[in-house]
Amino acid sequence: MINSNLDSKKKMIFILIVCNVIWVIIIIRLIIIQFVEGEKWSEKANNQLHVSRIITANRGTIYDSSGKIVLAQSSSVETVSVNPLNIAKENKEKVAKAFSDIFELDYEKVLKKVNKNSSIETIVKRVDKEKTDELRVWMQNNDIFTGINIDEDTKRYYPYSTLASHIIGFVGSDNQGLDGIEAKYDSELTGKNGSISKVMDAKGNIIGDGGEDYENSNRGNDLVLSIDMNIQAIVEKYLEEACIENVCTDGGNIIVMDPNNGDILAMATYPYYDLNNPYEITDPEIEGMWGELDSGQKNTYLQSMWRNKAVADTYEPGSTFKLVTASAAVEEGIADSDTKGAYCCNGSIEIAKVRIKCWRYYRPHGSQSLREGLMNSCNPVFIGLGQKLGVPKYYEYLKKYGFLEKTGIDLIGEANSIFLKEEKVGPVELATISFGQRFEVTPIQMITMVSSIANDGVYVKPRVVKAIIDSSTGERKDIDPVFKEEVISKDTSEKILSMMTSVVSEGTGKNARVQGYNIGGKTGTSEDGVNTGKYVTSFIGVAPTDDPKVTILVTLYNPTGESGHQGGTVAAPVAGKVLNEVINYLEISPTENKEDK
Repeated sequence: MINSNLDSKKKMIFILIVCNVIWVIIIIRLIIIQFVEGEKWSEKANNQLHVSRIITANRGTIYDSSGKIVLAQSSSVETVSVNPLNIAKENKEKVAKAFSDIFELDYEKVLKKVNKNSSIETIVKRVDKEKTDELRVWMQNNDIFTGINIDEDTKRYYPYSTLASHIIGFVGSDNQGLDGIEAKYDSELTGKNGSISKVMDAKGNIIGDGGEDYENSNRGNDLVLSIDMNIQAIVEKYLEEACIENVCTDGGNIIVMDPNNGDILAMATYPYYDLNNPYEITDPEIEGMWGELDSGQKNTYLQSMWRNKAVADTYEPGSTFKLVTASAAVEEGIADSDTKGAYCCNGSIEIAKVRIKCWRYYRPHGSQSLREGLMNSCNPVFIGLGQKLGVPKYYEYLKKYGFLEKTGIDLIGEANSIFLKEEKVGPVELATISFGQRFEVTPIQMITMVSSIANDGVYVKPRVVKAIIDSSTGERKDIDPVFKEEVISKDTSEKILSMMTSVVSEGTGKNARVQGYNIGGKTGTSEDGVNTGKYVTSFIGVAPTDDPKVTILVTLYNPTGESGHQGGTVAAPVAGKVLNEVINYLEISPTENKEDK
């Protein structure tokens, strides 16, 4: 009896000890949950109760120069997401199957998202309403609504696909600008996102009377470009034709600019790419071996496909650069345009014991005026002018024309020129610079130079965006043109334009003539690198020279067709075709072509 009571007491004590230990453990756990892990569990509870989804704001619209033609816009689409914690366990496989069937997704990947221990998972982004309507019908038929969200979203759309592709650029999956104007003006184009938030219980029912808390999104600002869609279309038509006909293995570019205010009316780099499918490969050869390339090689190709060579690449300008030498010499009083016999070409000229040939060394040009020297593109004439100017003065004009710095055009990825430092330039280096060789510039720098000549000698900064429209107020903010210092006088400008007119009417630029108009220009041919066997052919021009309205630069890289690689036979005809259509489109009145008398 006594032993039995002792056993009972021992059991009671043991139970009390066990209970106390359990209570201590519970209390310790509660303390840990409350004070140590409290923030984590509070966040989990909050995530389960509070559900918030982003409403993507529409990006601003991009218009051409008319302010009416849309080049890029955001269209309404929808995004589907789920709250996995609020989808009943018995419905998860059924929901995943519906998503995979309707949106053509991988079932296993979708099921993984539906089963996740998270507050929200995106199933598919930016799909057309036709598809989400199919989902709505399925939800209705299966009486499954809880945990499935269909929200309004936006998708970027480019109505003209390839038109101005290297200027406009495109956006990524997150609607952020990745290239071109879309990237440069991303902060203006990007609006303010909105949101939908609500408090729900474990069954997915909304707690309280407030329902969903909805915050509107605000669309981004609109942009008005300087690009004229019609001129851009003309330029792209003839650039593509030229690159194909002349078998330009490295493509080409054309820029058309208004010299009076710096507006880029058209800028094209061939080959083009589709803005609506920017990752679609345009080169059939590369497309065929795409699967064999590593990620680095793929990225390199894509970057080259999107690259705006008119801004981001440099090239040796060749004889088109003789306009710089001629204008500096005339401005400094070293030369006059029409002094007969002022220069003599014997086929070559010796500078610091180095003999440099004229391109027509086999049949020298003989006695010439400066006008005739420019018409004939005679190297010795411009070498002599460069020596008279001297290095310091020549570099002063390089700086005035903007060749020693970037133009600051409002496009991403602009490159700068490649010149020797002034103190390293000797007589031979100055000689080659004087006729456009052994240095590199960008196409945008070149057309800015000739636009300065056409603008009465005043430097004008190139631009692509000319106005920003506030999406909230509709207020239009025009961006004023930027004019810098006078590079040459108006008198010198007129003399250079007159000589350029002679180049087209009688000289190497004959193929750029437009009947009834005074067209001025200069041809150029240069090597693309040293001993590469490749050439760059170009033509730079002004129309009409008696009242400049447009300037043009045609640059074709490594033409290998039957027409050869000379600027006069390859690039000049392209410029003539473009200018003929542009002049008619702009309704510029014909002028008597004095040079044809």
